[in-house]
Amino acid sequence: MRYGVLGTGEVGRSLGGRLVELGHEVTLGSRTKDNPVAQEWATAAAGRARAGTFAEAAEAGEVVVNAVGGRVALDALRAAGTEHIDGKILVDVCNPLAFEDGLPRLDPAESDSVGEQIQRAFPRARVVKTLNTVDCRVMVDPGRVPGEHHLFVCGDDAAAKERVTTLLGELGWPADRVLDLGGIRSARTVEMYLPLWLTLFRKFGSPDFNIQVRRAQ
Repeated sequence: MRYGVLGTGEVGRSLGGRLVELGHEVTLGSRTKDNPVAQEWATAAAGRARAGTFAEAAEAGEVVVNAVGGRVALDALRAAGTEHIDGKILVDVCNPLAFEDGLPRLDPAESDSVGEQIQRAFPRARVVKTLNTVDCRVMVDPGRVPGEHHLFVCGDDAAAKERVTTLLGELGWPADRVLDLGGIRSARTVEMYLPLWLTLFRKFGSPDFNIQVRRAQ
């Protein structure tokens, strides 16, 4: 399958690299075609890896992955072009995080989410929110955390969530460890998990952790 991954940060490079290892074609997108980080990544990944602009990555991908920061996600997707996003599954893995006065802040929070904003801005895209509750290394290698721990998906398109759940299975997340939270409105709940994640990160001194949801039988 062909993936367009938007974002050259650690998240985008990690996801893109793992997808290449799994045999997929990946175009890593950035604001400029000559982005040195993207070029270096494509050279190192070789073969099925390419670098390009946001628009080139979105056009090339059968599935588009939004891996830019949450505060700039809409700008990046507009640069990618509605014509390259419409009708496609758009996997949103970002969080709306910024540090202000040394403290982490979410914007939007509670009454909205980046996932919902993306779906409103691109109503013909099939937006699925997932993977934003774990570190990028755990995203592509869940075995870094022992035991049965969980991911979440949410989105308005059931078939798109099913396809994304299959993708997560390729990354090492069995379907029974992927919990469907319903429509894209639930994106606000998983985005609001980030302050707790950051608190746990500070406590443990490592991002190699996740949560397990257990129910009474």
